[in-house]
Amino acid sequence: MATGIEDTAHAVEAAAVMRLLPVRPRLLALGEPTHGEDALLDLRNALFRELVEQEGYRTIAIESDCMMGLVVDDYVTSGTGTLDEVMERGISHGWGTSAANRELVRWMRAHNAGRPAPERLRFAGFDGPLEISGAASPRQALTALHGYLSARVDADLLPCTAETLDRLLGADDRWSDPAAMRDPARSVGQSAEAGRLRLLADDLEALLEERAPHLIRATSRDDWDRARLYGRTATGLLRYHHWMADASPARLTRLAGVRDQMMADNLLALAARGPALVHAHTSHLQRRKSTMRMGGMPLEWWGAGALVSTRLGEEYAVVATALGTIRHQGVDTPPPDTVEGLLYALPEDRSVIDARRLATALGGTRPAPRVSPWFGYAPLDPAHLADSDGILFVKDVTRS
Repeated sequence: MATGIEDTAHAVEAAAVMRLLPVRPRLLALGEPTHGEDALLDLRNALFRELVEQEGYRTIAIESDCMMGLVVDDYVTSGTGTLDEVMERGISHGWGTSAANRELVRWMRAHNAGRPAPERLRFAGFDGPLEISGAASPRQALTALHGYLSARVDADLLPCTAETLDRLLGADDRWSDPAAMRDPARSVGQSAEAGRLRLLADDLEALLEERAPHLIRATSRDDWDRARLYGRTATGLLRYHHWMADASPARLTRLAGVRDQMMADNLLALAARGPALVHAHTSHLQRRKSTMRMGGMPLEWWGAGALVSTRLGEEYAVVATALGTIRHQGVDTPPPDTVEGLLYALPEDRSVIDARRLATALGGTRPAPRVSPWFGYAPLDPAHLADSDGILFVKDVTRS
């Protein structure tokens, strides 16, 4: 093992993470290099509980549909619905079936029972209503925003009626057609109706901001913030659909960028509410540019973490999770000349690593990049260790 690496490692606990940071961040981002492993989500849950109990954190945000996340938030804050219903309807990407996600939601509800509103924990999805196969209709977000405004401002101030929105939106399956992801000609995102909806969404958002003093007094800050989420989601979805209909070489890069811009806007709104733990794939949370290949093309764009870090500075912190093995996915013991191989030699099964001290300890010796035999796992980039504030290293990930 390179000299000094063991001195960068600490026990996995919230206090150890906080000691790595210059200030208590408003957003503490925990990145995972693979999806779907409950062992990593259990670690996230334990860290969140310690952040709640020791550091005053009140919100957790995960890489899930922001509109669906409202269902979970209503449940954990007020008990609306049942746990089974909430796990089915409140978490996207199929992750509502995760036992660790279920335990998180159950614990948050139990924690909140009997507590006054300012002390209750909050849940948020911060992804858009998007899947790799396409994007949702903007109907839910647009009609919810229109409904909030129409109940509280003069009808003459509204840019359209609910009936006009319904007519322009048409059938929802026109928007969510999975064929549009592969064929821009199948998308309705650049139709005359979509163009009109983008203008109306902009006008509705502007009216929401213009009338903020009245609306917050008439409802609550939470209700107004939720309406702002509706507005962000509607305009983001309409922008995403616009680029789905684009046939230029910029199409996929713009789609990736629009998605992460939606994520960043949601995270900044959460940061204004108080400190939050954020959990998602590291590619969305890192400070440097994100890259991937899609459709045979290399893509580069600024992810949500890079965008948020630019705005929040030291009040945004990111801890990247690194793994030794995921044997059930064919990821075996890391080569000893990689970062993961060096960390695998540590005696502990799990450690929090001071990323910048690790980079210093390695000196001019840059470890070899690890190559994963499985596409679903992204190893650390040894050239960018110091871009993270910390590394959460898990020696062996066992099957959930």
